[in-house]
Amino acid sequence: MNNADGPGRLLYLYAIARDADLDGACLAPPPHHPRPVTGVAGEPVELVRHMDLVGVVGRVPAADFDEEPLHRHLEDLEWLATVAHRHQAVVEAASAAAAAGVLPLRLATVYRDEESLRRMFRARHEALTAALGRLDGTVEWGVKVYTLPGPEKEARTTPAPSSSGGVGRAYLRRRGAERRADEHRARQADDAVRQIHTALAASAEDTRLHAPQNSRLSTHPGHNLLNASYLVRRDDDSAFTAEVRAQVERAPAWGLMVELTGPWVPYSFAATTTGPAEGTDDR
Repeated sequence: MNNADGPGRLLYLYAIARDADLDGACLAPPPHHPRPVTGVAGEPVELVRHMDLVGVVGRVPAADFDEEPLHRHLEDLEWLATVAHRHQAVVEAASAAAAAGVLPLRLATVYRDEESLRRMFRARHEALTAALGRLDGTVEWGVKVYTLPGPEKEARTTPAPSSSGGVGRAYLRRRGAERRADEHRARQADDAVRQIHTALAASAEDTRLHAPQNSRLSTHPGHNLLNASYLVRRDDDSAFTAEVRAQVERAPAWGLMVELTGPWVPYSFAATTTGPAEGTDDR
């Protein structure tokens, strides 16, 4: 490919791989799909090679992906969901085609042209190579732990004042006992979550703890106490998932539910190791 991306176009970077690990297979139509994999703007996916690295890219309209229009688009949840889905599809196709996997890039990492991308490859070559080596042969598993919904508590009303004060004192004692019981259950749940995370981390290469999921955005009625990602070697998948199953069986006794998702391309772990690639989009 030549340097110019054409008027009004930007180079969108989906993933990075070692040149020796990735050929054009990720661009070909998969057996079960009638068309080639296309990018976030419906564009063909291409490869840009430099040194011993290769970037999986597409040419996207600046009218959508330059800084100002992109900022506006990020307010549009429907647009954002569509772009995220297409971005992930390209990364997964490239990961499946690469012998040692890929380094996935954050959403909307763009460069002005191929030369800008190659400058980044030169400047960050050592860090990118180290990140690829670290993620070689790994996948990401997601684990969430929720509280199980308990029985509905009876509606409580403040008792009417009493000249003797007996009813009021009994109400306050009951409320105090309930508060202490709630605090005890919360401590038990926190201790159980720590045990679960410690057990899973022992079967993983690395972990990332994320902010608990907002209850309003969750389909689960309980509160999200743990939202974690685990970097696991493919060879160790069976041991990790067996440990998750063991925790799933134990969790109800603690009033908890464990949810497993994956395996994924290791996005959570590329976000830190590909730091050198971020902030260098040269727009």
